[in-house]
Amino acid sequence: MYFDSHVHLDDKKFNPDREQVIQAAKEAGISLMLNPGADMESSKKALDLAETYPEIYAAVGIHPHDAQNQKADDLQQLEAWSRHEKVVAIGEIGLDFHYDFSPRDIQRKCFQEQLELAKQLELPVIIHDRDAHGDVFDLIKEAGVAKTGCVMHCYSGSAEMAMEYVKRGIYISLAGPITFKNARKTREVAEQVPLEKLFIETDCPYLTPVPYRGKRNQPAMVTYVAEAIAQAKGITPEAVAHQTMENAKQFFQIK
Repeated sequence: MYFDSHVHLDDKKFNPDREQVIQAAKEAGISLMLNPGADMESSKKALDLAETYPEIYAAVGIHPHDAQNQKADDLQQLEAWSRHEKVVAIGEIGLDFHYDFSPRDIQRKCFQEQLELAKQLELPVIIHDRDAHGDVFDLIKEAGVAKTGCVMHCYSGSAEMAMEYVKRGIYISLAGPITFKNARKTREVAEQVPLEKLFIETDCPYLTPVPYRGKRNQPAMVTYVAEAIAQAKGITPEAVAHQTMENAKQFFQIK
């Protein structure tokens, strides 16, 4: 059984066949999925999905792309949604200095406020970090959120940086890019980070793994991520599936 720790099943790309995609995931052995929000609308949709499907849990949060659209009462609403039994984290939140869709100072403020909210609520955080490794590392350290749980979603940094996170009790989540031909750096991360500190995810509908690259990603494809990690570590995909399931269930406090 697999836990896909990061899906965007609320995405409009799933509108034509969402039900079938969820069914296909179950048939492929994906027994649990975590759907984070990226803005207020998608956070609400994530919660709706979690209420509809027993195997889906939600996280709520404002992605750095949407930081500039944050309204005065959004944090209050996120807090209210976080009281729901199927909301198990704040996310995805962080910094994106690759696209810079929101000004960097606004991204930082939005990120810091949500880190503080997560700390108050004693909820773990799901972190988005694109070309902002140093800033993200410093803000996480400053906020002290590792105590309540922190995972680096779709990790793209070095093995050295990954081990710095792991030393602080932070989890590393790997996605489809580990299957790409040029993914030497990500495979090094998979080799070096202890299995007890890894999650697997699809980030669907994005980052489709080989051999389906170029097509829409979906939770059933998380098995390819598990296989790539297994290959890097010289263990079985079943061992990866089992341990990452245990890791994510404990992290999100899912019984």
